[in-house]
Parts: sequence; structure tokens; C-alpha cells
Amino acid sequence: MASNTGQTLIALLTGAAIGAGLGILYAPEKGSKTREKLSKEAKKAQKKLNQQIQETSHTLSEKAQYAKYNFEQKLNDTLSSASYKADDILLAMEDKLEALRKQNAKLQIDSTVDKAKSSAKKVTV
Repeated sequence: MASNTGQTLIALLTGAAIGAGLGILYAPEKGSKTREKLSKEAKKAQKKLNQQIQETSHTLSEKAQYAKYNFEQKLNDTLSSASYKADDILLAMEDKLEALRKQNAKLQIDSTVDKAKSSAKKVTV
């Protein structure tokens, strides 16, 4: 959108410069005065164009910096959110792993007790 505005401004300034130049060419004055007027008008047009380019460049630079800042903020927010979610997942996995360890230890104890009972039955029989 800013590019279109810059192109439109350049087109308007170019058109104005051409119009002023044609107006001067058809004015009933000496050649030296006409050349002097053409030179002044060309300098004015160039000065306006340079000023507009600087203003457009400055505006675009500000918008680019603002867009970069917004992108970095959103990226940081996303990474922070993902980090918290990853922490939550890791904690849940650690809790589940601890529960599985306890269950495994209980199964091993139960298995040892069953083997001992089985051995005791064989000895008593």
C-alpha cells in the first residue's frame, strides 16, 4: 500500500514538472529567460521529489521497525507459551513415570512374596 502511494506521488510530481515545463516553453519570452525558468522549475521539482522520497523512506522505515518489533513480541509470547506447555507435559510425564516405578516395585515385591510362598509349600509338602 505504501509502495502505491509513493508511485502515485512520483507520477503526480512528474506530471506537474512536465506541465510546468510545457507551460514555460509556450510562454512568449526570450530563450534565456525560458531556460532559467525551466532550470528553476526542475530544481523545485527535484527538491520536492527528494523531500517526498525522504519522508516516504522514513515512514517505511518506521513501519518496518514496528512490524519487526511486533513479530519479535509475538514470537517471544509463542515461545514462552510453548515453554510453559512443555514444562507442564514434562511434569505430567514425570508423575506418570513415578507412578509406574511404584507399581513396578510393588509387582516385584508381590512376585518375590509369591515365590517365597511357593518355595515354602514345596518344603512343607
